[in-house]
Amino acid sequence: MPIPGPPRARRLALTALALAACLPFGGVAAASPNPGTAVPLDVPAPGEVLTEQTVGALRDGRFATPQEIWDGLVGADDFFDEPTLRGDEKPGTLLRSEPFDVQFAGVVPAGLNAWKLMYVTENVKGGLDIGTAVMMVPQDDRGDATRPVVAYQEANDSVGANCHPSSQWTGGVPVEPSGWSAVGPLTQMWSAGAATVITDVGNDADPAPHGSFAGRYAGMAVLNGIRAAFEVGAPGVRVDSPVGAFGIAGGGVGAAFAAEYQPHYAPEIDLRATVLEAMVPDQRSFVDYSADGLGAGFAFATLLGLEAQYPEMRIDEKLTPAGRALADHFRGSCQIAYFTTPFLPLHTLFTSGTRPADVPEFQAVFADNDLGRDAAPGGKVLVSNCRANDSFLMVVPVADTAALVERYRAMGTDITYQPLDCSDATMVTQPYRWLTELYGMHTVDWLIHEVQ
Repeated sequence: MPIPGPPRARRLALTALALAACLPFGGVAAASPNPGTAVPLDVPAPGEVLTEQTVGALRDGRFATPQEIWDGLVGADDFFDEPTLRGDEKPGTLLRSEPFDVQFAGVVPAGLNAWKLMYVTENVKGGLDIGTAVMMVPQDDRGDATRPVVAYQEANDSVGANCHPSSQWTGGVPVEPSGWSAVGPLTQMWSAGAATVITDVGNDADPAPHGSFAGRYAGMAVLNGIRAAFEVGAPGVRVDSPVGAFGIAGGGVGAAFAAEYQPHYAPEIDLRATVLEAMVPDQRSFVDYSADGLGAGFAFATLLGLEAQYPEMRIDEKLTPAGRALADHFRGSCQIAYFTTPFLPLHTLFTSGTRPADVPEFQAVFADNDLGRDAAPGGKVLVSNCRANDSFLMVVPVADTAALVERYRAMGTDITYQPLDCSDATMVTQPYRWLTELYGMHTVDWLIHEVQ
């Protein structure tokens, strides 16, 4: 059913949805073209966002039925019931897949084929684990291996269940910022004919706390999600497909570890390029920087997400009663909850009064999740991040990103670094640039060009 209303109303709705894709979360970015790259890294023109594919997806789509909306919000789906593993499965094995209709913000867009995936992955201790993901492929005539496949990692930092991409893209958690922030870049990728695979970093419906912040766990989930996607049989998605990775904020950690792991962990994947946008290169530094700032909730959630993969952290034993209550709440919450505790001095939640970045039992875990220590990424890398902490929205020390770029460069990585103007003045004086570049939409053309 076409979207109702006169043409002008439909145009306004399309524009509003495109801009909503860029709603702010975390640091902001504004850039000028980088002459050292084959494709200019600059703000996309409106016509590059509202493409024929984008307009057609909404014009020829339909509103979800009340039952579909209810089912999406409730999120009960036996697809996520985990089978018992034998123990000899290979990471990346597809356990099951199922087609579904994409539903986002009450709209079922046209022109997309989509599948839910359940697959075998690994935890940081080397044991087998189960992950889920969604794959979305534009409907076109591109049925061969020239179709690029992009592992898109959202800024999803949720420790709770039913908060992740599998929920977001089937009508669940409609207020989750990470889903909204993904719409713009994904629209560009679909318009370029790319298939997109977004992993939940674990099983979306698993009630246990999710290890979304554990970069090594996320990196393996990304690569094994791509392996599983190759088995689905989607048009043009094959084991010899060219692959790119795009990760933003917390998703940038998983994408970066995937790039570092690919040469030795998944050499059969043709990973040609990776975009890392506004990411967190150093977990300890981030926790310390945000421990009593705007991102205090996310710093606390980072510890809980790490503990899901590193139970030796034993966080509850170190917390006050108030700290344990907040931890229990966050373990069952989506990331929208983490915005509710800005400027909370996290050391007051610990019985020792120690800043969490300095807790001795956490240091080995922080070190295990440092990027750029053990291996160089496969393929080309583009890092796009603020050049200075000159915005009130910044929650990550930008010096960490510059240091990571230098480590990668010293390892021989073909890397492009784009320092961005993230000042508060840019937010006010150039809102369109601010909105589109906030979530890396200025990097998508570069990624597609390098992958094809």
